[in-house]
Amino acid sequence: MSDPTPILPAYGGGSLADVLPSVAGALSVPGEQNVLDLPTAPRYAVLLLDGLGWNLLRRNAEAAPYLSSLTARSLTAGVPSTTAASLTSLGTGLPPGAHGIVGYTSIVPETGALLNALQWDAPVDPRRWQPHQTVFERIAAAGVTTRNVSKARFDTSGLTAAAFRGSKHRGADTVEDRLDATRFASREGDKSLVYVYDSQLDYTGHGQGSESWQWRKELTAADTFASQVRSALPRDAVLIVVADHGMIDVAPENRVDLDSEPALTDGVRLIGGESRFRHLYCVDGATDDVLATYRERVGDKALVLSRDEAVGRGWFGAVEERVSPRLGDVIVASLGPVALVASRRYPQEAGLIGLHGSLTQDEMLIPLLIDSGN
Repeated sequence: MSDPTPILPAYGGGSLADVLPSVAGALSVPGEQNVLDLPTAPRYAVLLLDGLGWNLLRRNAEAAPYLSSLTARSLTAGVPSTTAASLTSLGTGLPPGAHGIVGYTSIVPETGALLNALQWDAPVDPRRWQPHQTVFERIAAAGVTTRNVSKARFDTSGLTAAAFRGSKHRGADTVEDRLDATRFASREGDKSLVYVYDSQLDYTGHGQGSESWQWRKELTAADTFASQVRSALPRDAVLIVVADHGMIDVAPENRVDLDSEPALTDGVRLIGGESRFRHLYCVDGATDDVLATYRERVGDKALVLSRDEAVGRGWFGAVEERVSPRLGDVIVASLGPVALVASRRYPQEAGLIGLHGSLTQDEMLIPLLIDSGN
């Protein structure tokens, strides 16, 4: 595992949220700032490989010869370093404190229910939950053709509505379908932006571990797919490859099971987030006791902060008033090789090997890879 010193998100000049605004600037969309200094071009494709951390790519460079050959720099994910928050930061150009998707799961303050932002399993209007205009909407309004190439079932998801509205969805469930959709979409209009999403690397990492031979095999497949995406694009297009987070493996003996230690649920009414980044929603008046209990239990293996402390450190960017109650009263961000599972509440999550969500280098650093087609 890499240095557990927390990496703060570089909102505004070096984070995932800065990618699409910079692409918009590179497409010469009026009013957009190309803070990442991307090459000017009439067509862009942005390929997001879910779970491809910067450190993972560097450690396995020989398994990804195409990706490793590209012009590269690291960016940071936002906090938490998890898919739902990151995809919404990508699509909106905003940090989680503004767009409001603050974790894999988080409380719906009006009802007390828990919203899983990937499954969108609570009756919440995604356009009210995330009311800001997306970068796709801004780009489309400027006359650029915008397309979103991902699995067909994502077309009707709440997360797609929150993060990617403004882009026309192209359902593509196989590699061949994705390449065909990309090839067609990238040639539409005088200017175009195509977003392509692939989740297999993340899926394999969760199930088999990011240090497994299966993960390296999947990285090679992702590398081949990325080179095929480049080949599908017209010559005047630029390909950007990014990720939403990295990943680390946590052994079973390093998991703290909240459901088997009564002291860790005393005063806690709802457990949100995920095992590397917990939002703990407390009973009225119990926050200080929960803070003390968790600090004693996990020691220096995690940062245990109150909501105000985490906000004050800039983890979520500027936090809007409507978003603040969605954050845990107590937030536990793992630094050491530890995961806070809840085996009774979330049995599937408790069995995962590869994890992410917190602020370590392995989780926070993501690649920005550029292929200008030259």
